[in-house]
Amino acid sequence: MRFMIMHKNDPQTEAGQPPPMELVTKMGAFIGEHAKAGRLIDGAGLGASKTRTRLVFRDGHCTVKHGPYRGEHELPAATLLLKVKTREEAIGWAERYGKILGDGEIELGKVNEPWDIGLMPPPADPPLQILLIEKADAATEGGGRSAAQKAALTRLKTEMTKAGVLQRSLRLESSAKAKRLVFTNNDLQMIDGPFAESKELIGGFAVLELSGMDEAIELCRNYAAILGGTLEIDARLVDQSDDAN
Repeated sequence: MRFMIMHKNDPQTEAGQPPPMELVTKMGAFIGEHAKAGRLIDGAGLGASKTRTRLVFRDGHCTVKHGPYRGEHELPAATLLLKVKTREEAIGWAERYGKILGDGEIELGKVNEPWDIGLMPPPADPPLQILLIEKADAATEGGGRSAAQKAALTRLKTEMTKAGVLQRSLRLESSAKAKRLVFTNNDLQMIDGPFAESKELIGGFAVLELSGMDEAIELCRNYAAILGGTLEIDARLVDQSDDAN
């Protein structure tokens, strides 16, 4: 079974403070262990909200808001990793994506690179890696997108791939199958889905191949301990069906 483990943004990240090198080292070892075992599929950390853009689609109109901002409707339904030259380019693709869905929200979050967390000097004119987050709604939490929407999204993703923009994408199953893990000083309170919403911005994620939810929860305990023991994590199943889009 494939899971997306998402931790929520924290005050230090939101303030733009780089993580302590001890944390970077521990997280690197943790990720390396799961990569070596063949369980790690993908993962990334996201920057503060000042590096993000929110697009809201209502009645055929798109409103674009740049951060910083607080979380509002932060329950994801799908993610697409984009490689672009500018944030404006990412916004252009996101507007086309959002118009297929109709009313809804999309978030664009800059992915942290090694130079963002102090591991190396930045290269000259690097491309931007942006995580496009499609927010969940009644359709994605219920029966899913319409056949016409799925077909249109497939065509757009094909175009994005040919343009060298789309690197990876995945769709999540309904939050009814999820767990929300709230850690306070490493003590765990577990909440069963479905979730109406989350107001906490996503701070980062890992996608792993695991035996089931019990293993996901145990992994989250270790993940939370590395990140300080006080945070919120969502464990979501990745939709691996043939028509996931």
